[in-house]
Amino acid sequence: MKIVNESVVIDGIDKTILNFLMENAKKSILEIAKNIGITGAAVHQRLRKLEKAGLIEGSKLMINPRVIGYKTMAFVGIYLDKAISNPQAVKQLSEIPEVIECHYTTGNWSIFLKILCRDNEHLMHVLNKDIQAIKGVSRTETFVSLDQQIKRQIKI
Repeated sequence: MKIVNESVVIDGIDKTILNFLMENAKKSILEIAKNIGITGAAVHQRLRKLEKAGLIEGSKLMINPRVIGYKTMAFVGIYLDKAISNPQAVKQLSEIPEVIECHYTTGNWSIFLKILCRDNEHLMHVLNKDIQAIKGVSRTETFVSLDQQIKRQIKI
């Protein structure tokens, strides 16, 4: 790994290690080392360097929200009355557990959300009682996802 022009440049071994872990984060360092033909200590050192450089943001367990009853995914474009309303609106949005992503965007909306709800009724409640009640929100535009057809990380 090298840092060039503030970007991390990784070599083939780094890519292989990362690909193993992106495929299965539970894969052991020793198993990866055996597959690559280097020591477990070398894999560990490379991972520490990649974490320190900020390429690896962490590892986490992903749950399937459908299994616990969250079957409606929606995207919500939020129109704010003034751009200055953004910080306070985002603070209040962060307190709504159904909001799983929040983006400051160009284009029509000031804020674009990804939210998960149990069903359409729950979605309507979150929109009407939580999101549209935030000071500075003038209106929203909602798109319900019928099916997530692609879900992946960026290729390295």
